[in-house]
Amino acid sequence: MQLVRLLKELRRGYQRSDVSRRIQHFDDRTGLGVAGGDGASAPDHAETANEYYALSSAFMVCLWGESLHFAPLRPDETLEQSIVRHQRLMISKLELQQGMTVVDVGCGVGGPMRRVVREAGVRVTGININEIQLDMAKRLNAESGLDHMVDFEACSFMDMSAIGDETFDRGYAIESTCHAPDKQGAFEEIFRVLKPGALLWGQEMCLTEEFDPSDDRHRTIKLDLMHGIALNDIATFREVDHALEAAGFHVLEGIDRGATTGPSTPWYQPMESRHGTLGGTLHMLPWGRKALITGLRLAELVRLFPKGSAEVARMLDRTADAYVAGGKTGIFTPLYCFLARKPL
Repeated sequence: MQLVRLLKELRRGYQRSDVSRRIQHFDDRTGLGVAGGDGASAPDHAETANEYYALSSAFMVCLWGESLHFAPLRPDETLEQSIVRHQRLMISKLELQQGMTVVDVGCGVGGPMRRVVREAGVRVTGININEIQLDMAKRLNAESGLDHMVDFEACSFMDMSAIGDETFDRGYAIESTCHAPDKQGAFEEIFRVLKPGALLWGQEMCLTEEFDPSDDRHRTIKLDLMHGIALNDIATFREVDHALEAAGFHVLEGIDRGATTGPSTPWYQPMESRHGTLGGTLHMLPWGRKALITGLRLAELVRLFPKGSAEVARMLDRTADAYVAGGKTGIFTPLYCFLARKPL
């Protein structure tokens, strides 16, 4: 069933475009297609990140789920259950109350949004620049009967000029502002649209204190991650906190929730083995990813899947390898979670 859904979403998203050429262009922009490239020379990072999600969102949703983010894992939970628990932590930290207005900064296909609306009874405005994700989010909201509680703005979170000052009671940004070419600028724009006293929850992809810029292996992993996730750079915890404070926020809490303590499972485990969580998606495992790529190549030959689908799957396979390498060395986490407040 997931493959059938993947086929439908790819046909809808790719619309007979030259996917192989788009992949090559993406590699060139992020430096992978240029000898000695370091990913820092992309002329327009917003366009690069937009293309990344246009190419890969269907795969992400069908293989990972509708909530396109990581979560702290536990051995007695499925991946989906861990994600729900993590989203409920965010709801609790934001102290959401029925009737509040909330901005979802970089809403993806709306997985967290639907959880927030269902469980907190708030009205959400999703910010997203990617048309494919917006279309999918709107369809999924309608199927869930929640479209009357959600608005969307097709814009960059770097420029939300269509939204007035001090509009929202709360905000959250889950694995989105890591794509900002200017992190302080992104937080300043979020600060502007929040009401005084509003809380902001964020989840950032960061380098940890274990990262050694003089270590060749560490630098290689960082560059692989930057390419694989379409990041202009990867911030440290301190750099995220500094950008928040420079934008005017008071940082109330900053925790790497990917650090394993007690009965827990490494956040990258679903991409390495089935141990440590209940269930699991076989196509996310290394051998499963390779089998998917092979199957897609065969399906392309008989014109069942759009040409270039296998290349996108291969790109995501490399990204999964980079995630695992970053996690196992301890130099990277996608789970630096902060809570900040706009002063009264």
